[in-house]
Amino acid sequence: MKFLFDKNTWQEIFGSIGKNKTRTIITVIGVLWGIFIYIALAGASKGLDNGFERNFETVAKNSLFAWSQRTSIPYAGYKIGRSISLKVGDAEKLRNSVPDIEYIAPVNTIGVFGGEGAQVVNNLKSNNYPIYGYFPEIAKMATQKIFDNGRFINEEDMNLQRKVVVIGERTQQELFEEDEDPIGQYIRIDGVYFKVIGVAKFSQTTPFGTDGDIIMPYATFRKLYNTGDRAQYFTIAAYDDADVVQVEKDVKRVLKRIHQIHPDDERAIGSFNLGEAFGRIMGFAKGITFLSLIVGLATILAGVIGIGNILLISVKERTKELGIRRALGATPGEVRSLIILESVFLTLLAGIIGIILGAGVLNLINNLTKDNSDFPYTNPTVPIPLVIGALLVMVVLGTLIGLIPAQRAVSIKPIDALREE
Repeated sequence: MKFLFDKNTWQEIFGSIGKNKTRTIITVIGVLWGIFIYIALAGASKGLDNGFERNFETVAKNSLFAWSQRTSIPYAGYKIGRSISLKVGDAEKLRNSVPDIEYIAPVNTIGVFGGEGAQVVNNLKSNNYPIYGYFPEIAKMATQKIFDNGRFINEEDMNLQRKVVVIGERTQQELFEEDEDPIGQYIRIDGVYFKVIGVAKFSQTTPFGTDGDIIMPYATFRKLYNTGDRAQYFTIAAYDDADVVQVEKDVKRVLKRIHQIHPDDERAIGSFNLGEAFGRIMGFAKGITFLSLIVGLATILAGVIGIGNILLISVKERTKELGIRRALGATPGEVRSLIILESVFLTLLAGIIGIILGAGVLNLINNLTKDNSDFPYTNPTVPIPLVIGALLVMVVLGTLIGLIPAQRAVSIKPIDALREE
């Protein structure tokens, strides 16, 4: 330990480094580049992970959608091309048949999958907008961000078939004046007056509508448009620990049984598995993190080996000097420690500079992307334990690689070293 804090020791180390500045700098850059790549890639993948987590924080990650189409296989006396109509009652049958379903809600729409939507009028302003008939349960699958002075539809709205709506931000901007509060006011939808109870904050990264949508209770929608017990599609959320891919298969299987569809008919029931897509995205982010670890470690190792080669050359050039030290009483342990300390110092110095540069790049990327809500990227960071772990790995590698030139220095006999020209 005394040797470590000896002024002469560090003077000799810096003197050795100073004799080969260019060669030393180039080799240090190799190690620096390795830790820089690791920090940059690991931080970037974490930023991507954080971005998707942020953008999907309001949506149940194990969610999926199922809707009806036309049959492609004749079955039970029915011809091919039969149009399937889902029923509201199918939701309860699905809940009872697929135990991994946590929430399920039928949805009906106007103007979402074609058409101009409903005509909406407020005083002298009017436009056509998509209309959604929602069950209140939809808020459990996709948290509806409502501006402070409003609310979302609730069970009482459903039971009483209230003529109330939640409008989107764009709808508010187009139908109301800039300083006008829409809450509590009435708008006319296809000739019927509805009270505005909330304005929804739009999230472009979720599949639940647009900023021009209008949401009303499902029961009110059914009465207004006379949809009976028909449902256009189901929004389904599975439990967090459920296999959402298997849930999707089970939902299709049950719907095929209910509506007498051939079990092998893949066209009759359409679906979109948001949970599966989210899993793939998270898998991609984890893959980038693993790749950054492999590439970073490989580059660091290559740089550390370069440091070892430089020290071997340094030992060769300092043969006479080391021989004199041995002749004057320096022990093999002191000589060995001197070479290893130089190796660890160069490795650690390169690592710290690489970490600082990597952190600077991540901070720059964060500043460029933090105000872009459309891009799923936020707070690219590398956990401190991983950074410390990387530094420890570098110290260990620097120590191990330093043993080679250190052993070479110790093996030099003083009498042979003094003869060296």
